[in-house]
Amino acid sequence: MTILASGSPRRHELLRKLCKNFVVEVSDAEEVQSSSDPKNLAIENAKRKAQSVAAKNPDAIVIGADTIVVLDGEIFGKPDGVDGAEKMLARLSGKRHEVITGLAICAGGKIFTAAEVTEVFFDKMTAEEIREYVATGEPLNKSGSYALQGGATKFIEKIHGDWSNVVGLPVCRLKKLAQSAGVKL
Repeated sequence: MTILASGSPRRHELLRKLCKNFVVEVSDAEEVQSSSDPKNLAIENAKRKAQSVAAKNPDAIVIGADTIVVLDGEIFGKPDGVDGAEKMLARLSGKRHEVITGLAICAGGKIFTAAEVTEVFFDKMTAEEIREYVATGEPLNKSGSYALQGGATKFIEKIHGDWSNVVGLPVCRLKKLAQSAGVKL
């Protein structure tokens, strides 16, 4: 049995590209909030999520993921409401930032990890555009306060790297991680 330790509908959709039969069990693991190394932070949180679910399902293959946005070394998680989302988007406006997803697979009592990094370039956004986008509610539960596959598309000038990583689950990297772990998804 394969379990995705995430309640994200976007991760469900992306995992279906690799694995048709899986179940979802949302992890109750406490996440680390800060680190001097963003990539390690994303991996650590992915491990915590996967290990939490694997502890209850020792015979399953458990997949954990954690996505963060990083601007000039500062980690942006999910915003703390409308004001927080507007401030994040104002800071991202006209700048290049990184989206990092940490991955973890628990299988056979072992844990395998990886991370994917994608560069995202935002166009300049006016304060009115930011307010209008935040008013849709979409940014309020997203790392960095935006969704590539949603309304933020009009603000994204270009990306370098895996677009599925920006959505929340780097499909190719997960496939390679599963292969290196000897796991068939």
